[in-house]
Amino acid sequence: MSPAAERVMARADALATISETPDALTRVYLSAQHLQSNQLVGQWMRQAGMSVWQDSVGNICGRYEGAQEGAQAVLLGSHLDTVCNAGRYDGMLGVLTAIEVVEILHQQGLRLAQAIEIVGFCDEEGTRFGITLLGSRGLTGTWPQGWLEKSDASGISVAQAMTQAGLDPARVSQAARNQEDFSAYLELHIEQGPCLEQEDLALGVVEAINGARRLTCRFTGEAGHAGTVPMHHRRDALVAAAEWMVLIENTTRQQGGNRVATVGELHCLPGAVNVIPGEVMLSLDIRGPLDAPLERLLNELLANARGIAARRGLDFSAEEFYRIDATPCDLHLQTVLEEAVESVQGRSLSLPSGAGHDAIALAERWPVGMLFVRCKGGVSHHPAESVMAEDVSLAIDAFISAVTSLALKRA
Repeated sequence: MSPAAERVMARADALATISETPDALTRVYLSAQHLQSNQLVGQWMRQAGMSVWQDSVGNICGRYEGAQEGAQAVLLGSHLDTVCNAGRYDGMLGVLTAIEVVEILHQQGLRLAQAIEIVGFCDEEGTRFGITLLGSRGLTGTWPQGWLEKSDASGISVAQAMTQAGLDPARVSQAARNQEDFSAYLELHIEQGPCLEQEDLALGVVEAINGARRLTCRFTGEAGHAGTVPMHHRRDALVAAAEWMVLIENTTRQQGGNRVATVGELHCLPGAVNVIPGEVMLSLDIRGPLDAPLERLLNELLANARGIAARRGLDFSAEEFYRIDATPCDLHLQTVLEEAVESVQGRSLSLPSGAGHDAIALAERWPVGMLFVRCKGGVSHHPAESVMAEDVSLAIDAFISAVTSLALKRA
C-alpha cells in the first residue's frame, strides 16, 4: 500500500468517527458533525499546501495555485455528507484522493499551468431536508426559489439551520463561481455497483450518469369474492400487474444498453386474503445513460401495460412524478481518464452511473468526468461499504495522471 493510499484509508476512518450517532455513521447538512468534518478536511487541505475557505452555503473549498496566480483551475471534489447509517467511502473517498493529488504535487514543488481546486460538497444526499445537490447547486448558482424555506423533521428550515451554523441565508448567491473559473470538473467515486468487481478491475470510467423516470401506475379491475367468482369471469388487477412486471424485466433485459427497470412498490386493494384484488398500484423506476432509448423503453412498457389491461378487461393509468435527464460525461475527459486508467491497470472499462452525483449540477456549467473505484459487492449506502487499499493506490496514480494532463495546459 502506498503512503498516499494509507493516508486516504486512515482519513476515511477518521471521518467515519464524526457522526451524530456512535453506532452508525450519519452526517447531515449543517449539523455540528458536518461543520466538524469541514474543519478536519480543511486542515488536511492546508497541510497539502492549499488556501482554504468555507463558502456561503457550507462547502469546504481549497485552492492550490498554478504557476501564475489567478489562473483558471481544474476542479476536483465530491461530498462529505452521508445518508443515515452510511458507509465511509461514498463521497469521502473522492475528496480524500483529490487532496492526495495536490499533496503529491506540493511535495514535488510543482505548479502547473492551471490551478487545482477541491470542494468537499456539503449536501449531495439530501438526507436532512429532502433536497439534493445543495452544495453543488450553490457553486453553480442554481438554488431554486424556496429552498431556504424547506424544513427538516424537527421543523427547522434551511435558513434557520444556516443561521445556527454561522452562515447568512442572504448570502447564498455568493457561493456561485464564474464559468471561466474552471476548465473542467473531475470526481472520483466508489462504483456503487458490481461491474468492476465482475470484470476484476480496480477502476473504470463513467460514460454518463443515468437519466431516470419514476411513475405511479394503476391497474383497475373489479374486486370479488375469492370463492364464488369463476376464473373466466374475473377482472383481477393483481394478475395483470404480475404479468406486466415479468414483461418489464424481460423487455428491459432484451433491450440492454445499460438500461434498468424496477418495480419497488406494490399495493393491492382491498387487500384481503379472500377477495380478488380490484385495484393495484405499483411504482415504476427506469434509468439509463441515454435519454432517447430510455424514452422508447418507457413508451413500450406503457403500451404493453395498456395492452394487458385491454385484453383482461381492466383500466390502466400511469402518472410520472419524477424525471431527470441523463448527464453525459465530456468525451475529452473520458479519453483523458481512460488513458490514465490504462496506464495503471492495462485496460479501461466504460460504464454508466446508476446513482446521482454532484457532477449532475456541475455539468450545467463545466465539462465533467468521473472515475469509478471498485467497491466490494457493489454495496453502498451501508456500513458494509468497502474498498481495497490497493485499488485506492491505483486510483490515486490514475487520478494524478489525468489531473496533471489537464492542468499542464492552459484551457
